[in-house]
Amino acid sequence: MVSVDVSVLMSVYIKERSEYFRKSLKSVFNQTTSVKEIVLVLDGPITPDLQAVIDDYQRINHSIIKLVPLSENVGLGKALAVGVEACSYGLIARMDTDDIMLPTRIEKQYAEFKENPGLTIVGSNIDEFYDTPSEIVGRRIVPESYEEICNFSKKRNPFNHMTVMFKKSAILDVGNYQPMMGFEDYYLWVRLLKAGYKGKNIQESLVHARTGEGMYARRGGKKYFVNGLKGRKAIYKAGLGSFFDYLISCSAHIVVSLLPNSLRGKLYEKKLRN
Repeated sequence: MVSVDVSVLMSVYIKERSEYFRKSLKSVFNQTTSVKEIVLVLDGPITPDLQAVIDDYQRINHSIIKLVPLSENVGLGKALAVGVEACSYGLIARMDTDDIMLPTRIEKQYAEFKENPGLTIVGSNIDEFYDTPSEIVGRRIVPESYEEICNFSKKRNPFNHMTVMFKKSAILDVGNYQPMMGFEDYYLWVRLLKAGYKGKNIQESLVHARTGEGMYARRGGKKYFVNGLKGRKAIYKAGLGSFFDYLISCSAHIVVSLLPNSLRGKLYEKKLRN
């Protein structure tokens, strides 16, 4: 099997479910094109069950897994910033611990960088599922071209975070991931685009993303409401959108945050997903 100079970056913390994490790691190992490194940032102490998953995969291929343990939970933004610094290769593929890569993800994204060296970030669409990846309940389709991505970013996140592969040098150039609860990735993308770095989204789903009521619940309530308004203000200041775009995105955020969870779920499934 061909092996490419790519690091897969994942953040693991105590509330992850070990059975989901195991399936996620399995999908990384089952790629048609293998990566040179899997960087696991342990965002604080983890459970014995999670550690057991890591131990099992280290027995399969100890050299490929690089552990970056943090003494305490610092949150996704800080954990990923540490992880980016720890990655050994110039291309980094992000992955979440409860999602599943399709077998050709790494192969297809790596090919995009080889065909177009001017690209900095390549993402894809996602298929969403509750329990079984074969039973798709929704899709999030993101814009393909750089121009479309820039325009989309004015109001909404133009990349699916768990699908992106990006150049480490560019991420460091714009300041790396930063703490921005719920918006760590979106805030990073707008800084990349504002700096003129080019991106693309492959128009197929290369990741099966786990969703459900838990995801909808995290997108509501006072904490998400307040953090979201802070995040959108920072995104407006750092990004490409106008003040009018900012007002529209804030208005949508307020409505989504204050809806009951059941209605929020229906809105995501019917209006915010394809």
